[in-house]
Amino acid sequence: MITRSKNLVIRSLEEQDDLLLSRWLSDPAVLEYYEGRDRPHDVALVREHFYQDREEITGCIIRHYGRDIGYMQVYEIEEAERKLYGYADLQEVIYGMDQFIGEPDCWNRGLGTELVDAMVAYLAEERKASRIVMDPQAWNARAIRVYEKCGFVKKRLLPQHEWHEGEFRDCWLMEYEANKAV
Repeated sequence: MITRSKNLVIRSLEEQDDLLLSRWLSDPAVLEYYEGRDRPHDVALVREHFYQDREEITGCIIRHYGRDIGYMQVYEIEEAERKLYGYADLQEVIYGMDQFIGEPDCWNRGLGTELVDAMVAYLAEERKASRIVMDPQAWNARAIRVYEKCGFVKKRLLPQHEWHEGEFRDCWLMEYEANKAV
């Protein structure tokens, strides 16, 4: 276990989770928000994207009352992203995170908010992150509302930042500053 909240446990990604990720990432409802409906993932693609050359990334499975419901990854922001995001001159620990709830029947129940809050607390306390960033696609209003509810603020628009469903999409750089938390 990496961390937990009232209703969720966040555990490390394991080898046998490839089937779970493949199921989630072949569901068009999930793919609309994560990876794209034109990129369904079979087990081989899951293994390539989520298991190979991932030493710098901590992959996690989200559990809700014993049921695996989603995926999250956290990683320290490296030099290239620091430059892109405008943090090149900062000498502090900055983490990035990405996540999705892969079970659509768990959407709109507050679990995304609980998940983000739990991981932010873990990264700030255990990994000593000063800032935590995410870059959701600008059209994804539901995700942006969740992140804002958790204390993230829009810092700047990243034009044509992410390839999704056949085109480059604008994203928001969103930031949480741990030392500003109330």
